[in-house]
Amino acid sequence: MTDITRRGLMLGVSAAAVAGCDNSVGSTGASRIDRGVSDAKAVMYREAPFTRELAQRAAGILIMPLVTKGGFIGGVAYGEGALQIGEATVDYYRVLAVNFGLQAGAQQYSSALFFMDAEHLAQFRGRAGWTMGVDFEYTVLKDAGNAGIDTNDYSDQVYAIVFGQAGILLGVSIEGSKYTRILP
Repeated sequence: MTDITRRGLMLGVSAAAVAGCDNSVGSTGASRIDRGVSDAKAVMYREAPFTRELAQRAAGILIMPLVTKGGFIGGVAYGEGALQIGEATVDYYRVLAVNFGLQAGAQQYSSALFFMDAEHLAQFRGRAGWTMGVDFEYTVLKDAGNAGIDTNDYSDQVYAIVFGQAGILLGVSIEGSKYTRILP
C-alpha cells in the first residue's frame, strides 16, 4: 500500500510539473494582446492626435495596452504588449518596472514607444532585454499635442508616450523599466 501511495504521489507531482511547462502553443495570449493593442491605439490617437503622424514616420511602435503599477515606498509595474512595424505585429514584449521613492497608490495606463529609425529598432529587437534610459536615450512626450509641438521638429530616435491613465499614484520615485520579448 505504501508503494502505491508513493507512486501515486510521484505521478501526481510529475503531472503537475509537466502541466506547469507552458510553451504557449495554442494559447489565446497573442490574440488578447492584439485586441488590447488595437484598442489602445484608438485611445492614443483620440487623446494625442499628434501620435498619428508620429506613427506614420516611425520605423516601429511598441504598444503596451495595459500597464499596472502600484506601490508603497517601493513599487512594481507590469504589462504586456506588441511591437508593430507598419500595421503588422512582429513580436510580443513584457515590461517590468521597479521603482523606489516616496510614493503610495496604484495606477493603470497605456504606453507607446516610437522607434523613429531602423537602426534603433534593430538594436531593440536584437537584444534579449532592453532597459529604458540605460540602453537608449529616449524622450517622453507629455501633452505635446496641446503644447503646439510641430512633428517636423522631432529629432530624437525613440519617443515614449503614456496615455489612458486611471488611478492615483502619489509621490516621487526613481524607476527603471526593462522590456523583454515573450511568447504569449
